[in-house]
Amino acid sequence: MSAHSSTPASSTPAPSTGSRRVDFSTKFFYGFGSVAYGVKDNAFAYLLLLYYNQVLGLPAGWVGTALMATLIVDAFSDPIVGYASDNFHSRWGRRHPFMYASVLPVAVSFYFLWNPPANLSPQWLFAYLLGVAIAVRTCITFFEIPSSSLVAELTDDYDERTSLMSYRYFFGWWGGLAMATLAFLVLLPPEKGGVLYVGGYRTYGAIAAVVMAVAILISAGGTHRHIPSFKQPPPPRPFDLGKTLGELRETLANRSFAALFFSAIFTAMAAGLSSALNVYFNSFFWGFSSTQIAYLMLPIFLSAILAMAVAPALSRRIGKKYAAVCMALLAGVGAPMPILLRLLEWFPANGTDKLFYSMLAFNAIEVTLIVSASILVSAMVADVVEESELRTGRRSEGVFFAARSFAGKTVHGIGAFTATLILTVVDFPANAVPGEVSPSILRDLGIAYVPVLMTVYILSLLMLFGYRISRADHVENVRRLSDSGG
Repeated sequence: MSAHSSTPASSTPAPSTGSRRVDFSTKFFYGFGSVAYGVKDNAFAYLLLLYYNQVLGLPAGWVGTALMATLIVDAFSDPIVGYASDNFHSRWGRRHPFMYASVLPVAVSFYFLWNPPANLSPQWLFAYLLGVAIAVRTCITFFEIPSSSLVAELTDDYDERTSLMSYRYFFGWWGGLAMATLAFLVLLPPEKGGVLYVGGYRTYGAIAAVVMAVAILISAGGTHRHIPSFKQPPPPRPFDLGKTLGELRETLANRSFAALFFSAIFTAMAAGLSSALNVYFNSFFWGFSSTQIAYLMLPIFLSAILAMAVAPALSRRIGKKYAAVCMALLAGVGAPMPILLRLLEWFPANGTDKLFYSMLAFNAIEVTLIVSASILVSAMVADVVEESELRTGRRSEGVFFAARSFAGKTVHGIGAFTATLILTVVDFPANAVPGEVSPSILRDLGIAYVPVLMTVYILSLLMLFGYRISRADHVENVRRLSDSGG
């Protein structure tokens, strides 16, 4: 606890605080909230570009511009919410008021994103997408940043933090995958046009809005009992912009966090690029139907479970940093491999069972690696909190998680925008029909995509080597804070 903090008014701290093990129910409720973020993230990453471009007819460049703009605007809300939740005073603690307040705005804005008014001109449809997408991202920030920041308050144990983050990523992936599977298997049936069926997207928006609201309520309610044992904010003071900015600069100057920050920038660029083109590759490059795309997602449910076990095990064995480096290296090599092999004509032909099962295996392994790396890096962010507190005297969980999110969101849009540039450069047709796109265009798409993706993955990996908090360092930081009364 910082020198500016006061002792919580509770004689019986929750059993999950300190370095003790965190009980299953706490891990469940902490993680379950990520269902909401997972649904939103999956929708923005895989469906929104396709929906507004191929179904509603908005030019790909316009959609990419809107999505990039929404990410940049949203990114600036992250540090504000993070800093506010670090310093907020209420009888419900620092984080929970933000979490509860987000429920209705998240659900309403997400519903309207998929249900725009009929017969809008392209200009008005662009404006609608821009405005509502900004609303969705800003509203979910009011839940995600305070909620994810709780990991550093629920425990200071090196390995338990990794375990907590594994639950968060597990539920995030399962939430997004469950809604995507529902969309491809049920809401976008081939007999109604598959991924081009407008009614399926409208229904998807309504169902997803309810799921997100319920997930937020369950998570906030389930972690509510721990509020008395959480760290307290510094005493209230008049707002001073100069002092606030100075504190933010001092907090974020941490060297280990800088390594994670810049790694997040390149990771987000890769994620934005690959996710925006995922459905394009599945539908047009590989020739999969909407039903096959849904089946390709099923093993990824297992991937999330495997990552939930792999990340904590690697953290205990070799430490978070080197475990994250190993996972990121393997993921970066594996992600573009099927497309590269196809370009070299070393991969099964479209329409064959060999292709389907090969992609099934590649997807499952790749996602296991990506989720494991993400869990480890997020746990590494949590361990920066104590090192920073020793230097600044302030607990800044919200600022750190918000700043990492800021980095990701700011450039994720650049990755998505790069995807639209690639589509434009290769002259990919609007309102394209799977199976009818020129093979030369599809080959150009792969040739443009692979080197760009591999480059940003390599840069992300290199940044991780700048992180310097080991298990022994973290234990020492916690000890010093305890000895000083923090």
